[in-house]
Amino acid sequence: MISLHIDDDAFRIRGLFSIARGSRTHAHVVTVTLKDGEHVGRGECTPYARYDESVESVTAQIEALRDRLEQGLTREALQELLPAGAARNAVDCALWDLEAKRTGKPVHELARVPAVQPLETAYTISLDTPDEMARVAYDHRNRPLLKVKLGGDGDPDRMRAVCGHAGDAKVIVDANEAWAPENLWTWMDLAAELGIALVEQPLPAGKDAILADRPHTVPICADESAHDREGLSHLARLYDVINIKLDKTGGLTEALALKAEAKAAGLGIFVGCMMGSSLAMAPGTLLAHDADYVDLDAPLLLAEDRDPALQFNGSILQPPSHALWG
Repeated sequence: MISLHIDDDAFRIRGLFSIARGSRTHAHVVTVTLKDGEHVGRGECTPYARYDESVESVTAQIEALRDRLEQGLTREALQELLPAGAARNAVDCALWDLEAKRTGKPVHELARVPAVQPLETAYTISLDTPDEMARVAYDHRNRPLLKVKLGGDGDPDRMRAVCGHAGDAKVIVDANEAWAPENLWTWMDLAAELGIALVEQPLPAGKDAILADRPHTVPICADESAHDREGLSHLARLYDVINIKLDKTGGLTEALALKAEAKAAGLGIFVGCMMGSSLAMAPGTLLAHDADYVDLDAPLLLAEDRDPALQFNGSILQPPSHALWG
């Protein structure tokens, strides 16, 4: 018999974290804990308003599965009971963790993927004025990869300011759907001139058909446009790279399948995250093997975290401890 515990937790962010859709001071997450008496499995998700999710709605979705979970719901059955999204992610990752604790085998063995090695993650620069973003870029110029949040109006100045102060760091930018067709190609050409390596989700999801109109001067990554395997062949005609986030795929189970099919379709792989704690990042590290980009830096942006937490040496993320997850 398994017992289910659902908690809503909040972790303070260092300062203010801003993207095109707004700002926040805390990461609000839902934590699922599954106990069988001796063993404990945990998973975390970040409900996202952009996808019509809230802490309350996600909690209700998980609560509706209580009887099935307590009777031994499998990961395979879970895929049919909940849609891709945050609720399924928390439950799916808790089930993986519980199985690892029960069997004494790490999740990478259960999933038949390579063991997690130390990996390089991007460091995210929050949306702000060009001058402030230039200051932050300068402060972090010794990191290998900077991810820059953009917001629409004023983005050319932001890109110039960051690239002018980033030193030898590689720069990628994330517009979070804030660009428009009338400025797309001009701003893409500017990104190419500045040496920017990747542009993430420049146009709103569902309004991105124009991306097929001409060759890309800089690779373009799908984020809000890409969730699970549904529609992957269509995305491959528009984008060069796909951002895989567990809160979008609905957990590690679908994320692993999506990664395999995306690679087969010729898409590059970007492993991303929502704003959450180390518990949310840990499962994502299993996707990092042979990924083109990894952005699992949320714990670096927090003022408080889980205990134990992921360990970072600069931008190098160490494999998660079994006490944390997996």
